Formats: sequence, C-alpha cells, structure tokens
Amino acid sequence: MESSFNKIISEKDLPQVARTLLERAGQSRVFTLSGDLGAGKTTLIRTVCSLLGVPASEINSPTYGLVNEYVGDTKIYHLDLYRLNRLEEALDIGIEDILYSGYFCFIEWPELIEPVLPDDTVTIKLEIPQETTRKTIF
Repeated sequence: MESSFNKIISEKDLPQVARTLLERAGQSRVFTLSGDLGAGKTTLIRTVCSLLGVPASEINSPTYGLVNEYVGDTKIYHLDLYRLNRLEEALDIGIEDILYSGYFCFIEWPELIEPVLPDDTVTIKLEIPQETTRKTIF
C-alpha cells in the first residue's frame, strides 16, 4: 500500500483518517500501530472500530489483558503487546491464530511479532510533531 501522510489537528479529524485507512487497506485485515506513549494509537483504533460498528464506549486499551475482542459488523481483535518480552509469549497466547483469522486485527507495540506478521499487514506510525498535533503515516 502506498504511503499517506495525514496531519490530525484534533480528534474531530479522526473519522476521516480512519475512513481513508480502511479504504486504502483493501483486503488487508491486520494493522500495526507504532508510536510513543500518548501518540494516539488506542484513540485511532477506537475510531476505526466505531466505523466498523463497535460502540466507542466498549473500546479500551488491552494493556493488561493483552487481547480485547469486539463484535461490530464483524469480529475485531485489539492487541497491546507492550508488556511482552519475547516472541514465544505472543505465540503462547495464540497470536498466529488471531493474525490469520481473517478478522480485523489492530496491534499496538507490534515490534516483537514482526517475524510472524502477514505479508499484507498495514503499518501505521503515529508521531507527535507538536503538543496538539498528531501525524499518521501508513
């Protein structure tokens, strides 16, 4: 997928960024999100999941549980791998079954599992160029 740069001035811009992301992803269902703490990874996932039929109030970071499962128009997996230290830990929680399930899968802190990601994974990097601005690169 070709790169796209979107400057987000406020949260009201997120729905358009989320729509663009889903349009450009085509048939891809696995999305990785990288960026510093507070860059907006969970907020962007919340917006995309809302577009896919999940109430925003049901979407939160799975930091302690590692995996959240939502049901909207389809099943959606939301993973936060920040606390994992080794690829084997991800394999133990069934990461490959999730990645290759055919359902949408949004992964925060994906660096550890890069060796097992599908070839068509959409990579998203969030940056904080200014205190009130976020930049997405996908």
